[in-house]
Amino acid sequence: MKSLSQLVVGVFLALGIAVAAHAQAPFKKTEDAIKYRQSALFVMAQHFGRLGPVVKGEQAYNKDEVARNAAVAEQISKLPWDGFVAGSDKGDTDAKPEIWSDAAKFKSAAEKMQQEMSKLAQAAKGGDLNAVKSQFGATGKACKACHDDFRKKK
Repeated sequence: MKSLSQLVVGVFLALGIAVAAHAQAPFKKTEDAIKYRQSALFVMAQHFGRLGPVVKGEQAYNKDEVARNAAVAEQISKLPWDGFVAGSDKGDTDAKPEIWSDAAKFKSAAEKMQQEMSKLAQAAKGGDLNAVKSQFGATGKACKACHDDFRKKK
């Protein structure tokens, strides 16, 4: 009969293998990874984009609406990165090969965008339209920098 400690070690080992296997293959098909990241980026862009007319003075400022859209964009900004799996550079994608060949730079650009998106959400929550305008510009620059380096031109 196995001891309790051997059983506990066995259970943790099995869980570790299961978690590692899941982390290695979160998508059954690479097409699913592409759709996942594109969907997340689309939703994030929609909510971020809703702030543009307010920042430009083309739409009335509604503090709650701006804060809600900024918060959604911030949350979604954390999602797409799991969809950049090996092999997902082929297919219906605008992702450049540099995402995989210069993964450290891509990760840094993604983290920068997430940081700027978080700052935008904080500014929006604070209710100061000038702070939102300033941070909207910085966030947009972070998005553009990533697109310039890692997204194929259409």
